[in-house]
Amino acid sequence: MSTANLDSADLKGVGYNGLINEDVMQQIWDISKIPLPLTDMIGTETCKNSYKEWTTDELAAPNLANKAVDGQDATGNDTKTGARVGNHCQISTKIVRVSTRAQESDVIGRSNELIYQVMRRQQELKRDVEAIMLSRQASVADDGNTTAGQSAGLPAWLVTNDYRGAGGSAAGFSNGTVAAPVAGTARALSETMVRDCVQAVYTQGGDPTVLMSTPGVIRKFSEYLFSSSARVATLMADQGKSDMPAVALGTVNVFVTDFGKLDLVPNRLQQLIDLSTDTADVYVLDPQYLSFGYLHGYRTEPLAKTGLSDVRQIAVDWTLIVHTEKAHGVIADIDPTLAVVA
Repeated sequence: MSTANLDSADLKGVGYNGLINEDVMQQIWDISKIPLPLTDMIGTETCKNSYKEWTTDELAAPNLANKAVDGQDATGNDTKTGARVGNHCQISTKIVRVSTRAQESDVIGRSNELIYQVMRRQQELKRDVEAIMLSRQASVADDGNTTAGQSAGLPAWLVTNDYRGAGGSAAGFSNGTVAAPVAGTARALSETMVRDCVQAVYTQGGDPTVLMSTPGVIRKFSEYLFSSSARVATLMADQGKSDMPAVALGTVNVFVTDFGKLDLVPNRLQQLIDLSTDTADVYVLDPQYLSFGYLHGYRTEPLAKTGLSDVRQIAVDWTLIVHTEKAHGVIADIDPTLAVVA
């Protein structure tokens, strides 16, 4: 204790825990964002079974030899059946357990602990689903015993317009399931890869409008577009006689190709592929040919009360519907630390 006066340190030093009241803001600050770029841009469908199926079809290539003699009898048969494909549903859950005492306590930043926990776990569940849809996982049927059902992720579907590193290969849909792709050698993204992928999707009939990848890859591509080798963008500021502050443009968020505009969309929920060197997939998407399928939507149900706690289960039964994989493309095995090249 100070010999001159009683000071703050003296008050803090009184046992137990001192005499100064705590000053805690009644607000919780959260840096983890909720936006779901893929989920928000695609459609929704209902499912009536744990295995969702749909059919695909496409027009035949133009026939340059299509001619007939006047009056001749009809011959041949140009009818087509298309294809039947499907994806398994996946149940994703979160469990909340809050004790009676925790529920009755005066807690910082919220008035009802159970409601707060349910709300936060619902947000986490939606983030989980977004990340899974963009993962390379294969589809798996639920056996009702030890094997949980899995929805195939988007990269597992893409086989027509796929650009992979050396040794990489696509599997796609076959005999009721979608197999996971084989990873290839990590490499740098190139402008040529992007242009080739967009052209391939367009040639197949898609109209791609989105280039989506991890934040690091999108940044590298934007930086490349300002480089001398890209000859696309320039740093500019409008000085003129305007009394508004000059603005320097340091990013590109729309890339105009010969086949339409691509919005460059960074997705912080898209995960790197866990290999000896982490790599990322880059997606060229036509969102109208993707949907989120619900066997049942997000719902919260109370579980049996067996003691001094309340238990809630939050669940969604869902699948990814790729209406036609030819409307999309993937540039796989990209090292996000490498600069984009021409």
